Amino acid sequence: MKRYPAQYTEIMKRYKKVMSALDGLGRATKSAGPLNKKSAELIQLAAAAAIRSEGSVHSHARRALAAGARPDELRHALILLTSTIGFPTVSAALSWVDDVLPAVKKR
Repeated sequence: MKRYPAQYTEIMKRYKKVMSALDGLGRATKSAGPLNKKSAELIQLAAAAAIRSEGSVHSHARRALAAGARPDELRHALILLTSTIGFPTVSAALSWVDDVLPAVKKR
């Protein structure tokens, strides 16, 4: 089983039906069009950065890497947002991606 953050694990235990529905929605949206998994994860990474969701940035960074994205692709997906969401938000998101990268290198 994958390791999830403690908060997420607690929500999964407490709200099994909700989480099952959420998982189904994620699968349905990813299969609704022609984008490959890596592209979809990079888009979701960018969206997570735009709403300043550190946990989601961590999650989608890990997922994008698992789908074959390179660290420079994650960073580029975020740098592209600079004129849209502003440098401070992009800078924060880049630091959140960096949180994930050392852990991935150790595997």
